[in-house]
Formats: sequence, C-alpha cells, structure tokens
Amino acid sequence: MTVPPHARCWMLVAAFAIAMAWVEAAVVYDLRVMVDRLEPYQANPLPMNGVVGQVELVREAATLVMLLTVGALAGRTWQTRLAYTAIAFGIWDIFYYVFLRVICGWPKTIFDWDILFLLPLPWWGPVLAPVSIALLMIACGTIATQYVDRNPLAAVTPMAWCLTGLGMALALYVFMADSLDVATQGVEAVRRVVPTTFHWSVFAVALALMAAPLAQAALSPAAASSSTRCLP
Repeated sequence: MTVPPHARCWMLVAAFAIAMAWVEAAVVYDLRVMVDRLEPYQANPLPMNGVVGQVELVREAATLVMLLTVGALAGRTWQTRLAYTAIAFGIWDIFYYVFLRVICGWPKTIFDWDILFLLPLPWWGPVLAPVSIALLMIACGTIATQYVDRNPLAAVTPMAWCLTGLGMALALYVFMADSLDVATQGVEAVRRVVPTTFHWSVFAVALALMAAPLAQAALSPAAASSSTRCLP
C-alpha cells in the first residue's frame, strides 16, 4: 500500500516532534536535577540565577524557532505551514510529558502543576491544560492539511478566527495570572511564585473559544460533503 504524500508529510512532522520531545524532556530533566527541582511545584521553583536562567530563556525561544521551521518546510502555503507547525507543537508538547514520566516518574497525574513556559513571564498550570490545547492544535492542523477538494476550515468565518485569538489571549492570562500579580515586585518575586488555584472555569471558556473554527467546520455543510482525500 502506497502512503500518500500528505500522510507521509504528516508522519515525518510527527516523527520530528516526537524526537524533539525526547530531547526536550532529557534537557529539562538534567536541568531540574541540577537545581534540585524534579517536581517544579515547590518553594522557590526557579532557582536559576546567572547564566543558567539566560540560557534557559534562549533555549525556549529556540524551541519555537525549530517548530516554526519544520512547519515552514512541510507546508506549501502559509496556511499549511501554520497548520504543520500546530501539529508539531501539539505532538511535541504531549510527548514531552510522556517522556518526562518515563524518565523520572513525573508528572504523577495530569493535574500536577508545571511551569509551562518562561517567556515573557512564567506560565503555570496543571499538565491537563496544555495537553488539552495540544490536542486541539493537532486536530485543527490535521484537518487543515489533510483535505484537498474542500478543506472544512476554508469555510470558517473571520469571526470564528477572532474568537480563537480571544481564547488564546484568555488562556495566556490564566497561565500567567499569578506571575502578573507580582510582576511589579521584580524578577525575584516572579521566580518565587507558586500558584495555589487554577481558574478552570475561565480556562474552559478559553478552550471553547479556541475551538470555534473546529466547531464551525464540523457543523458547516461543506464539511459534510468534503472529500476525504488529502493535500498532495
């Protein structure tokens, strides 16, 4: 059985993302061993002074560049490039937690708190939150890259995409709310933040807004009649 070019491209992007997830998990494990923070949710969660903190910020920025690059190489239009970036990001994020669990037994549950990102301020949230967004990104990216005659997402209105943008902004606020609360107190105060409450109701609204294009595509008449053949 011959694998169609679109499916082969999806699998290559997925393979890259999974391999990158292992590298990321290994680096984070080494770093957490070095600063004695295998479980990030504890007092003084970011004891990364001096060059270590700067190196970590650049590493995170480089991670985004790598994901954007593989998306740009995989897609042929700006839409499919963004879509493949979303697929790579989602798969990478999920397998990052899978591999950390394999390496050190953390996270113990999907409700364990994690420092999700450091730019521009530390993002905090239970593991389930970023994984939920990652699954949504994989779903949207796959739909955008796997139909040829009528891409269901082509029927999505600008309003739905605006709702997605609003949902992303709201999710970012939820992740950074605790850091924002102490941002005026300086870098050291931000590094020492340990949140106690995650606003699940607000995050659920954010996730629903981000899923607006997917919901509209699923309910549109074009989706029902679209071909199941994929992009070349």
